[in-house]
Amino acid sequence: MRRPVAMVTGLVLFGEAVGIVLINAVLATVAENQHMSLAGMDPDAMSTGTWVMGGVSGLLLVLCGLIALTAGIRDRAPGRVGRIVLIGCAVVHGVLGAVTVGLVGWAAFAFMMAVLALLVLTLLSYGPEVRPQAQRPELTPTAP
Repeated sequence: MRRPVAMVTGLVLFGEAVGIVLINAVLATVAENQHMSLAGMDPDAMSTGTWVMGGVSGLLLVLCGLIALTAGIRDRAPGRVGRIVLIGCAVVHGVLGAVTVGLVGWAAFAFMMAVLALLVLTLLSYGPEVRPQAQRPELTPTAP
């Protein structure tokens, strides 16, 4: 069951990356067209910052999706760096889920928690393997 979960996690993260880039593209276009500024900041800086944030967020989600998809295809646990990246992605989804419930609504919260559940299930299903302990020879006291 862990292979399909990891593959679905990767595909969902790819879809989320596209959604984040599109949302930030719309926000950047609106900020530019309306000449919006925050505390006197240049409107062009607001638009550029939104484009950059969307691109970086999309790339990070694609990276997380590639790690999960690769784990599912190979049916092997991601390496140390891959696990750290997926854990960071899960933490971000948990925090953003808590924020979205108040700002966007319960549907966005449910989506964020579903992605969080997929990430956690992927991480737990590819947890550390239980290895048998090495056989140690019994220490026998030596006679003096």
